[in-house]
This record gives sequence, structure tokens and C-alpha cells, in this order.
Amino acid sequence: MTLNDQLKKHRIQLQKKFGQNFISDPALLERIADVCDWQAGDVALEIGPGAGTLTQAIAARAERVVAIEIDKRLAPVLAENLADLDNVDLVFGDALKTDLDALAAEHFGTEARYKLVANLPYYITTPLIMHVLEDCAHVDELVIMVQKEVAERLTARPGSRTYGAITVMVQYACEIRRAFDVGRRAFTPAPEVDSAILHLRPFKARPIQAADDAAFRRVVKAAFSQRRKTLRNSLASLGASKDAIAAALAEAGIADGRRAETLSVQDFVTLSDVFYKRGDIQ
Repeated sequence: MTLNDQLKKHRIQLQKKFGQNFISDPALLERIADVCDWQAGDVALEIGPGAGTLTQAIAARAERVVAIEIDKRLAPVLAENLADLDNVDLVFGDALKTDLDALAAEHFGTEARYKLVANLPYYITTPLIMHVLEDCAHVDELVIMVQKEVAERLTARPGSRTYGAITVMVQYACEIRRAFDVGRRAFTPAPEVDSAILHLRPFKARPIQAADDAAFRRVVKAAFSQRRKTLRNSLASLGASKDAIAAALAEAGIADGRRAETLSVQDFVTLSDVFYKRGDIQ
């Protein structure tokens, strides 16, 4: 039975608000699952299993899998496709509102480290990635499918058009590489854009560490809040005086006429450390 046949059988209309575009090509599913660096005894958490096709490929490699799905209407399809797998636990809920480490601890054990695999709709890509990088200490690696333009943004280099706040935040927190692209025709139904598979490894010990992560995030967000403005103007949203901003930029060795997209992750760490140590932001 094809995926379309299953959906018709259970009278399920896929909803755009959930970004429901499923892959049924077995070879592609295997290729996606293989992006993870699997070792014996590994466990995995999948976000958005959809029809469970990628779940099957993950379950063949992991000792146990927990799949969290937001759309309860897919329960009968998932029940059919995962019926023969005794190492998969299905949970219905919103991943953005879920303590993923706590969910993993409940199923895998308190100190268990896990892999996270997800096919992400556009509207939750940034918040979910930041949720994982900021709040989930036990994630070893992430394999995520995102829209191609998002992949370009997350892997961008300083000075490029797509380089932004989320780029800096992600590259500060982890290694990231673009594994391969996935054309829109691989999905059912076909989306309007192509996608890409990203592989992220959160740093166990960051090669560049800010004095205060909250200050770092505030400086990055402020710097990109008005992309067309120079740093001396965009950083005004921090609430610091013009003189304080000028002094901080000078101490960090950054010309105040530069724009945010020209700064490296190291530049942002240096600048946020100066602001933090001067006490210009709390």
C-alpha cells in the first residue's frame, strides 16, 4: 500500500500548518539515516515522524527510538507502519513545548546521550534548533532536514548575504555541515522548495567561549536587528549609550562603521565579552 493509499484509507488530509511533506523512497530514507555516526547501543529521538518511514530506517540502526509527533490524526498510519518494530516508542506532543532531555531520560535512562533526527517545517526550524542547542545538554548530534535556503543561512560565512544572527548562534554552539540536498519531487506532497540535510554536532568543549552566553546572545541579536545599519547604530538596541558602544567597539578592535554580517563568531564573542566586563549590559 502506498503512502497516498494509507492517507486515503484513514481519510487524512495533510495540513500545511504542520509542514507535512513525507519521503517514501527507501534509498533516500536510508541515506538520511546514515548521516548519523551510529555506534552500538545508540538511542535516538525523532521529531516529526509523520508516516513513520524515516522512523523505520532509524530503528534499524538504533537500539531504541522515541518519536514525537504533533498530529494525532496520523496515529493509525504510524500504528500500521511501526507495528513490527519493538524498539520504537511513539509520543504525541509539541516538540517545542517538550523538555526533550527529560523525555529521553524517561525512555533511555537519566544520563543517556541521544541522537536527534528531524524533518523540520520552516516555521519551527529556528526555534527548535535553538531549543535543542540551548536547553538539551544530552544531544550528541543532530541530523535535520530543512529548506535549502535555511541550510544556506545556517552554513553561511561572514560577509555573505545569508549570514545572520541564527548563523552565528548555531556556529558558536556546534560544528555544522551540509550533508546533501533533497529535491522537492522526493516528497509527498511535493513542497514548493528544495531541501537539504544538515549534520550538527554540539561542542562538548567550545573552541570559542563567551564570558556570558546570555550577553553573547543579546549582542548578536542587537547587531542583526537592523542589518542595513552600522554597528554603532544597530547596537543601540542594547540600551547602552553611544559613548559606551563606541568605547566597547574600540576595545574589541572593531571599526564602528562595520555591519553585523562582516563579523566572525570570534568577533562577536570578543565584543560581547567587552560589553559584559564593562557592565554596559547585564
